[in-house]
Amino acid sequence: MDAPRNMGTIIRTLPHYLSNLINRRIEAPLRKLENKVFYFNKRSYDDNYCHNDEHSNSCIDACQICVTWDKNCTRPFDANNPFLAQIITNKELHKGGNRSCLHVEFDISDSKMEYEAGDYVAVYPKNNSRLVERLGELTNTDLSKGITLANKGNQITSYRTALSHYIEITALPSTDVIRKLAEYCSNESDKNKMLLMATNSKEGKTLYKSFVEEASPNIVHILEDIKSCRPPLNHICSLLPHLQPRYYSISSSPKLFPESVHVTAVVVKYKTKSGRVKQGVATTWLAGNKPQKGEPLPRVPIYIRKSEFRLPQSMQTPIIMVGTGTGLAPFRGFLQERAHAQRNGNEVGDTILYFGCRHRHQDFIYQEELEEYEKSGLLKLNLAFSRDQADKVYVTHLLEQNLEQIWNVLGNRNGHFYVCGDANNMAVNVRDIVLKSIREIGGKSHQDAVKLLNNLKSTKKYCSDTWS
Repeated sequence: MDAPRNMGTIIRTLPHYLSNLINRRIEAPLRKLENKVFYFNKRSYDDNYCHNDEHSNSCIDACQICVTWDKNCTRPFDANNPFLAQIITNKELHKGGNRSCLHVEFDISDSKMEYEAGDYVAVYPKNNSRLVERLGELTNTDLSKGITLANKGNQITSYRTALSHYIEITALPSTDVIRKLAEYCSNESDKNKMLLMATNSKEGKTLYKSFVEEASPNIVHILEDIKSCRPPLNHICSLLPHLQPRYYSISSSPKLFPESVHVTAVVVKYKTKSGRVKQGVATTWLAGNKPQKGEPLPRVPIYIRKSEFRLPQSMQTPIIMVGTGTGLAPFRGFLQERAHAQRNGNEVGDTILYFGCRHRHQDFIYQEELEEYEKSGLLKLNLAFSRDQADKVYVTHLLEQNLEQIWNVLGNRNGHFYVCGDANNMAVNVRDIVLKSIREIGGKSHQDAVKLLNNLKSTKKYCSDTWS
């Protein structure tokens, strides 16, 4: 009689026993591994791939673990889950002058990320460490102390990490930020000045334009110039916007470079009316992260953002591309695509490029590549060097001399037209020239020309990728 009762007990308790066994032997170790990987990933991403400044050696190991984990990860890399890409190439493109233009290549071979020519790569930068330390000095704050980031799920991190990676400390302060900072002025004159800047009055707008828009100060400069304004650092962190990724047109084709993404970026650096030197957050940071012989490759969090800036499906379709400076970036990818097709015996339609820069011998980026494409018969190259002669010559001058070519490609041959670069002047002028071609060569009225151009835009046969 005892045996059946014991057997019944075993049967009743078996599910619970198996559940405990699975949890103890399988699930618990997996949770530990997951937490370990999350910790390393979080540490490596937060503060130059490490929370603690003293972790310089272990930080490299953390990155390696992240990459190993990423190889088997099924979750796609995106804004909330960027990929820690190695910088495998970082070189200067300009041959002279006082400006700098970088060609940067990110290794994406372990990411499972895919891209197309014309897409963007988003780069998460790191704020200038000197500005971060200066902000600590001005607010008399120990930057190693912890702060809770509400916008990061109440994540606790150090002030140094928060200011380096999560907060846009170089942003121009809005009138709302100015108004809230005014409350921390011990000097009544300073307080009234800041409150006036925050108003919609004519005097306030004039003052804001002069003090902020023209002088272009960041929060550090505000505190340096208005010495009685001393808000606590945690309040500053709550006032400033989140540090956003910077988007760059990809200047490569996956047909030639499936395991890397190329970026072409001018390093932003100029003197403001206040006499200070303004530097771009991302490009300055990238400029300081060049691969060094015998050292681990620098890493940067990135992800791919899709674009509608695309080549026509048929390589036989004629295209006209108009770009200035780094506006050449996506067209470099387009040219690589067409060159690849040509080398594989496919027929490629007319490929026409209008490119402009200041000087042939200084900032003619990718000169050798473009000239080689021209020699091979792939490319018809039209160049404008605005400052190589007394009278400035721009791409729009060259384009206006070829109205028949524009109408032939767009009106007669069902081609595509692309423009990339300055939105305020160049892109507007190019649009007007295209309208002029439709009117004068195509014989359309102004109203019909505008209608046709809008139709070309809606069907993605006239594409713009511009910035101001």
